[in-house]
Formats: sequence, C-alpha cells, structure tokens
Amino acid sequence: MPKYMLLLYSEEPDAQERERRESELPAWRQFSDSLRDAGLLLGSDRLYPVDSATTVRVRDEETEISDGPFAVTKEYLAGYYLLECADLDEALAHAARVPLARYGSVEVRPVMELGAPVAARNDAGTAA
Repeated sequence: MPKYMLLLYSEEPDAQERERRESELPAWRQFSDSLRDAGLLLGSDRLYPVDSATTVRVRDEETEISDGPFAVTKEYLAGYYLLECADLDEALAHAARVPLARYGSVEVRPVMELGAPVAARNDAGTAA
C-alpha cells in the first residue's frame, strides 16, 4: 500500500490558544488510536515551536546556518502523521479527521519510494 505524509500546519498560538489546544489532547489520542487500530499509522510526532528551528543551506560549498524556519509564513509545520493507505482518497478522508484541520491546514503528500519507476511516482498523487 502507498504511504502518505499528513503535514500539519497552524499559526503559532498565544498562551490562551495553546491552553485551548492542549484541552483537545483526548481528541488527538482518539484520532491516533483509531489510525493505529486500523493498521494505518506508521509514525506521528509533534514538533517543537518554530522558534526552536535552525535552517541549514549549502551554497557554493559554504554552509550557512540560521536560526528560525526555512520561510517566514503565517502557518508553520507543527507535526506530521505517516500513514499507509489504500489510495489518496483514503488519506484525504483521514486528513479531514485531524483535529488541527479546524484551525490550521493538513497537507497530504504521497511518499516517494526510492527506486520506484517515474510513472509510479507520478501516479501516487492521483486519486483512484
């Protein structure tokens, strides 16, 4: 079965919003448990806040290290789920169930298997 990465994006919350989101932990556990019980969950984690990020670039053989995320945007990568689903439609259905989807966004991207033929890579993003 193909693998799909659900990339979770949201705005950095203030203290009050952070507290409200933490109160949703039971919904997150239920969601994660349902994926695990269905045999779809391959991995999942939250990320530390964006101010903990460090970006590395190599240009003309010189390494550049800078504090902060790769890009300054309204929404930041907050976590991920790695799922094994029958097809894109199934992955999208699970993405819509992510609690964060109500106040952030969930990007669904097929995982490219190394060594897979180019045609198979292109087909991975199309719904069945």
